[in-house]
Amino acid sequence: MSDTTPRVLFWRHGRTSWNVEKRFQGQTDIDLDPVGHAQAERAGRLLATLNPALIVASDLKRAADTAGYLGGACGLPVEFDKGLRERYGGSWEGHTATELAELYPAQHPTMDIPDGEAIADVGDRMRAAIERGLAKTPAGGLLVMVSHGAALRVGISRMLDIPDERRELLGPLGNCNWSVLQARGDTWRLMEHNAASLPEPVVLSDDA
Repeated sequence: MSDTTPRVLFWRHGRTSWNVEKRFQGQTDIDLDPVGHAQAERAGRLLATLNPALIVASDLKRAADTAGYLGGACGLPVEFDKGLRERYGGSWEGHTATELAELYPAQHPTMDIPDGEAIADVGDRMRAAIERGLAKTPAGGLLVMVSHGAALRVGISRMLDIPDERRELLGPLGNCNWSVLQARGDTWRLMEHNAASLPEPVVLSDDA
């Protein structure tokens, strides 16, 4: 790959108490819990060694605070973009998965939230936020986007031209884990997914 090839690292925020309780967070502004702060501090130190060129985060506290650990470790300011917020969950926010399965037995398996944000709209705003970040990233620089589990899966799927309804082809991202995409011509290639450590160098080949 050329040293001018764009790369994007998609980083999910650290753990919150609602993650532990399996509550639908959506755009409710929940803080990181102590474990989440420790996760973000550790991951921030690791990711700083990749020398990111730009850090852009959701303005919700759990993502903003996660991004702050990376910014502090590498000496970069964090920019904020509301387009990176989690999917708005309407009346589902604050309910546990068990409660939602009981309250919405038909909609819960497909995550069809009656008064929530449509997945297509999440994909549109995530793709737009990624493009805004790429436009400000120098050639060959690493763009780090700090966001949320559901929104990241939709955003990554859009970059890989995976239809929204097939986004489950990508496994979920654990708290404070990340995925990396790299441009290849006019398309994007998934280089890492749900990673929590830095990869060993590999020789990329479609023949081996």
